[in-house]
Amino acid sequence: MNREGRGATTPAQTTQAAGPNTFTGNRALELEEGLLFEVGRAEVTGVDLDEPAAFTPRLGGLERTAPLGLPGLSEPEAMRHYVRLSRMNYGIDSGLFPLGSCTMKHNPRLNERMARLPGFADVHPLQPQSTVQGALGVIAELSRWLLTLTGMSGVAFTPKAGAHGELCGMMAIKAAHEASGQKRHIVLVPESAHGTNPATASLIGYEVKSIPARPDGTVDPESVKAALTPQVAALMLTNPNTCGLFEADVVEIAAAVHAAGAYFYADGANFNAILGKVRIGDLGVDAMHINLHKTFSTPHGGGGPGAGPVVLSAALAPFAPVPALVADGNGLRLVEAEGDAGAEQALGRMSAFHGQMGMFVRALAWMFSHGADGMRQASEDAVLSANYIRASLKDVMSVPFGERPAMHEALFDDAWLAGTGLSTLDVAKALIDEGYHPMTVYFPLVVHGAMLIEPTESESKATLDLFIGALRDLAFAAKAGDKERFLGAPHYAPRRRLDETRAARSPVLRWTKPAALPQAAE
Repeated sequence: MNREGRGATTPAQTTQAAGPNTFTGNRALELEEGLLFEVGRAEVTGVDLDEPAAFTPRLGGLERTAPLGLPGLSEPEAMRHYVRLSRMNYGIDSGLFPLGSCTMKHNPRLNERMARLPGFADVHPLQPQSTVQGALGVIAELSRWLLTLTGMSGVAFTPKAGAHGELCGMMAIKAAHEASGQKRHIVLVPESAHGTNPATASLIGYEVKSIPARPDGTVDPESVKAALTPQVAALMLTNPNTCGLFEADVVEIAAAVHAAGAYFYADGANFNAILGKVRIGDLGVDAMHINLHKTFSTPHGGGGPGAGPVVLSAALAPFAPVPALVADGNGLRLVEAEGDAGAEQALGRMSAFHGQMGMFVRALAWMFSHGADGMRQASEDAVLSANYIRASLKDVMSVPFGERPAMHEALFDDAWLAGTGLSTLDVAKALIDEGYHPMTVYFPLVVHGAMLIEPTESESKATLDLFIGALRDLAFAAKAGDKERFLGAPHYAPRRRLDETRAARSPVLRWTKPAALPQAAE
């Protein structure tokens, strides 16, 4: 980020929006916040430190001789800086967060309260196992629920996120093939799969072959059968796929994969669309990661924390990584090393400890509070919300796959923008001015100018209606030729539209003291 986008106004409203100049540059509660280096002063500090006693450096002359130049702030100054920044942030607690493929839904505060109970929040992974039987009990109970919901035989809890779970599942598949003396080197990945799937397969040495999508956005079983050879180790399929469509031929596909001696990996990132409705084990799946942070409780924007347990079929369960949770006469215990009793064929260890306890507690609290019928309804409501948006906008925005119902995501393309001189990105940026985080754009790649909207089950009809109204108004404005509203948007955000290509290719990562604040780089 740099300062070139500062000074948010729209050309037509410059005079009205500008109003009288203010001494501070603030506009009432819309505050202009500088960097810590700009609001702090290097000559002051928020704490009193004693002068260090004389000492002889042991850095061989490499010790710093010039001041660090760190900004100094008092406690209220530091606190206010971060509070002001937080007010510029948009999160799920601010409003509808329609980011497709990300399941940004409300996280009930009850789950947070449970995760912060001292017995869970203060648990340490190196405590004697006899002192953490309650925490291990949470893992055991969560395991029981996940296996019931999926119809699978085993679960590995240590993966830290969805992509890490993919890696775990594919490593289990590789270990199973190697245990049977097979050296297969190809993984099939449909175009409609998540982008992390081919990356995961490549990371552990597989050659990736793409399966094209049919015109209806799904995978053709005949295309899979044609690609299956004795060298194929697995198929990685996302279901519901990234187009928000259920792969109706999945059982036929799984049977063909198994007949070829390969395994069937399912990307479970969209599990919230079929939770309580479909047991993926019944579909023939051998491994699937479950994003606890998406499906059950915690929205995952901002980089974590996450948790991506992997459920495994009977054929793959013995290869799950350690630690493995087992129960014996002394209660619950963790088997820490592969080869030990209870983990004879384990593929090894994928993370230092045992997973993210806070995520486990949040997920289990969500399950307990919803119950089996509530989880099923959550899936139904998520699907209903997506189809409500799709049906409410299809007369003004174009849908790529006709009248086919969506699952938990509504997908539009950019055909409706033809002749307007506007792009998908322009619509997304204009949506910021309406007070929303934009939808996912240009993904999935199989749809031109894609706009992927996931409303989730936690939004009311009134909230959805307001969002639909905002998009309809933008659609009418675009078709009426009101390009000023879109080009250069957002006009009302703390920063105007930046050159995203230049920001990605030439990021400014070092702050230098500006000659004058208005030209400072961040």
